[in-house]
Amino acid sequence: MSIRIYGNRELKTLPGQATRPTLARVREALFNIWQGSIEGCRWLDLCAGSGSMGAEALCRGAIYVVGIEQSSKACGIIQQNWQKVAKPEQSFKLLRGDVIQKLKSLAGEQFDRIYFDPPYASELYQPVLEAIAQYQLLSPTGEIAVEHDPDRSFPETILSLEICRHKIYGNTAVTFYSNNLN
Repeated sequence: MSIRIYGNRELKTLPGQATRPTLARVREALFNIWQGSIEGCRWLDLCAGSGSMGAEALCRGAIYVVGIEQSSKACGIIQQNWQKVAKPEQSFKLLRGDVIQKLKSLAGEQFDRIYFDPPYASELYQPVLEAIAQYQLLSPTGEIAVEHDPDRSFPETILSLEICRHKIYGNTAVTFYSNNLN
């Protein structure tokens, strides 16, 4: 199976719904919202799945992309997809394993844009957002986009993070968090 991203580039995906690639219209909407802030940014892709969001960030000029994914099969596909689209001046790193454990290993790094798309029924949302805040992985002017079921709600603030916008696209919602710098 495959999907198309920015610049009509084709990416491989795993068959079935195991990695559930982000819908094209949601990807496009997100990159429109973040337009002008992707080039040169440091991007973190959590529960990366097919790696389409990280690949799209690379295509749009992100300088550094890190992905975290549990599935070893998915990691193989992400690696291929990112190698295919990355330019020589860009770098990327893929971490396989438990997202919360891997976030701890990133302590000391900061990202301008974080995309988090776990399985909708998972209980990862709160602990992952808390870990991002605890390890200070979001740059001072950065934002996190959290993809989820529209029926799920989130606390207005989670430690140093606060909701800055919320969008619904049919059966998909995206809640954005930024640092509360007060």
